[in-house]
Amino acid sequence: MDDAIRHPLAYARDLRGWSQSDLALHMDRAARTHGFRSGADKAAVSKWETWRKVPSSETQVWIAEAFEVPPEDVEMFGWPDWLPGHDIPLPLGSAYTVQALREAQRTAMDRRTFMTLSAVSLAGLASQWARVEPDRLTTALNGKRVDTELVDWLEDTSAKLTALPTEQRQHTARLMDAHLATVTDLIADGRYTEPTGQRLHVLAASLATTCGWYRFDQGRHSAAGRLWTSALHSSHAAGARDFGAGVLSDFAYQSNWLGKPGISVDLLGNALVRTEHPTARSLLFLRRARAHAALGERSDCYRDLTAAETALSATSSDPAPGWCAWMSPADLAVDSGQCMLDLGRTDLAHARITEGMGLLPRARDKTRGIFLTYEARNLLKAREVEQALAVTNKSLDLATRIGAQRCVTLVRDLAPAFKPYRQVDGVPEFLERLRAA
Repeated sequence: MDDAIRHPLAYARDLRGWSQSDLALHMDRAARTHGFRSGADKAAVSKWETWRKVPSSETQVWIAEAFEVPPEDVEMFGWPDWLPGHDIPLPLGSAYTVQALREAQRTAMDRRTFMTLSAVSLAGLASQWARVEPDRLTTALNGKRVDTELVDWLEDTSAKLTALPTEQRQHTARLMDAHLATVTDLIADGRYTEPTGQRLHVLAASLATTCGWYRFDQGRHSAAGRLWTSALHSSHAAGARDFGAGVLSDFAYQSNWLGKPGISVDLLGNALVRTEHPTARSLLFLRRARAHAALGERSDCYRDLTAAETALSATSSDPAPGWCAWMSPADLAVDSGQCMLDLGRTDLAHARITEGMGLLPRARDKTRGIFLTYEARNLLKAREVEQALAVTNKSLDLATRIGAQRCVTLVRDLAPAFKPYRQVDGVPEFLERLRAA
């Protein structure tokens, strides 16, 4: 997108290839269907796009009809946040941060949206993050001053919600959504100092990331992608580079999960450009190793596994960023085992996965459930069916208890591998259980 486009209306118009005069014409056609004239012209559109004037409520109705946006969106999200962005992420920049947050919340509530961001869109977003410097935070001049005690409370409550055990976090999704909506309103309408603005944007990024992971666990990949896009916007606006790298890493994890490891490799390459903390770099290298393994790129996989191990063992005077603070030798061991499995080294895979499972803390049930499916897949390849069945049932129990639909799907994907062993005790019952899951 042209760097000269600095307003969401210009962006929405550019998506359709419309000039300012074209938009005025479409608005007038919409108004005439109701027996009115819009009164819009090129000069009026120019004033809206240069932030010199806000269109009236009636005029926004004609703009919405021109873009085929539901009228309830206009009322709910306000100008200019209701303007459409479709499946193309908004460019990074202060003019788009709030719109990205509003758009993410709208998509998160829409269960009919299934498409993920395209490879080209993700590549462009990652490239911008790696090269575009953040703008200075700007604030609304006519809003109320943001109470720093409220920001303290929001930060503290959000941290407590995020720190809940996996089984409990499934019940807090609406609370996290409400916190994100509150923080977005404060960013959009409040007056605050530069430090408070940075805190608000970092908090928005953190909440959007957590809300995105909830949607991802439910298999709602478009909503997750929108929320992570808004997290990238907010972290970029706050100058939180390490946090932005974590968001790109989440996109990469999703790409691997959806069978698109090539996208993951590119995303993680951009994420590594500006990431310095050794724990963060270890996780990024490890996820890129997984992508290389899925592509069958043996030497690249081994190189990144070595880099991940070296970085994890390095010391740092600063604590690890929150998004990767959980990274541990257990993760390195199990993901290394999965890499070996993808590369056909089943002997090494079993040893590494078993090692990692023994190191994993009990509190991380979702990760344990995923690791159990990796172990089951390895056991099936070794034709140790009874053991694989026991492990898979345990994984399904965990996934069902914590409400992680994507983990249930991961278990369900093992069904074809079990079907040749219907004569083994327990397999028919397990397959029937999967059909009901």
